[in-house]
Amino acid sequence: MAKPFDLQHIGGEVEDFSAYVHIPFCSVRCGYCDFNTYTNLDFGGGASANQFAKTIVREIEKAGQILRPATPLKTVFFGGGTPTMLPAADLALILGALGATFGEPIGEVTTEANPDTVTKADLAALQEAGFTRFSFGMQSARAHVLEVLDRSHTPGQVENVTRWARELGLDFSVDIIYGAPGESLDDWRASVETAISLDPEHISAYGLTIEQGTKMGAQVSRGELPEPDPDDLAEKYELADDLFSAAGYEWYEVSNWAKPGRQSQHNRAYWRNANWWGFGPGAHSHVDGSRFWNVKHPVAYTGKLENGEFAIGGGETLSAQERLEEDIMLGIRLREGILVPDHTPGQVVASLIADELIDGRAALAGRIRLTRRGRLLADTVIRALWNS
Repeated sequence: MAKPFDLQHIGGEVEDFSAYVHIPFCSVRCGYCDFNTYTNLDFGGGASANQFAKTIVREIEKAGQILRPATPLKTVFFGGGTPTMLPAADLALILGALGATFGEPIGEVTTEANPDTVTKADLAALQEAGFTRFSFGMQSARAHVLEVLDRSHTPGQVENVTRWARELGLDFSVDIIYGAPGESLDDWRASVETAISLDPEHISAYGLTIEQGTKMGAQVSRGELPEPDPDDLAEKYELADDLFSAAGYEWYEVSNWAKPGRQSQHNRAYWRNANWWGFGPGAHSHVDGSRFWNVKHPVAYTGKLENGEFAIGGGETLSAQERLEEDIMLGIRLREGILVPDHTPGQVVASLIADELIDGRAALAGRIRLTRRGRLLADTVIRALWNS
């Protein structure tokens, strides 16, 4: 069982350290989104968008009072929300504070960006500030699918921002979603082929999930929209994998493909269960087996920091068994997989091979590595390993 969280457990030096920055503001809340986001930009004081960078800096400096990376900051990722709802100068201010507190990042520095929230001048300003990589929320190449998803950009805006990034010599990724209501297989094929034609270093493709508490969740519960069909999702995943592979992209995590050597270092840090501190309202952190998270609302988050407190709302220190289970759950999603857990009986491994969920040759070499069928049924593999 997890132990109660104690902030003292995370002090001192840590290895393999990254940072996540959560900017919670959006111009429109997408119907499928269950992230901690707000369309209100003016909560007042340090919780408002125009003061928010200074609030984040306050949290960074406070974290620096108790934690020191043993090596320079490895990677930084700005997510949200829409980080580029803030001016480039504000994002630069936050990145500068991270470098001053934890050492200049030695790896990639990424920000998510909606295609309709940045200009070429913004990209250039962020590049000058030290950002090396952008993750553009493309989602679909079809206007009617974007409308169902409540996305505010147009397909043409995606072409613009990716062209600007290429002209500036910036790495970029595009995110696409499959399984939206009304999306045909041909629609999805067009989205995949368009994503490839943009020539990104990295592509993320996620199956739509319907979450309670979202606009789309309410529409599905009222019968106004259908739930995603598992067979349709599987067919679209396989189509994407075929097209990405033919174009030279390699899958390295269940939902992520990259050109050789261009995997997201920050994402791999998550799946390897490395150390990171999440800054911003609702952001989650992991440091040496302790997980903790900030209070969610920007006003509560700001209030804690202004009172001289950490913005942490809760946490837990994982037991050895829970850490093992997390290592399985996260690591199994990577292309290289995981070592066969010591406790796993041979008949469980044999059954997974027989069901074509894991690679038999890799298993003989002592590794659990998902087949493509296994990627579609990764939760089944995880449960088998947990319960063995």
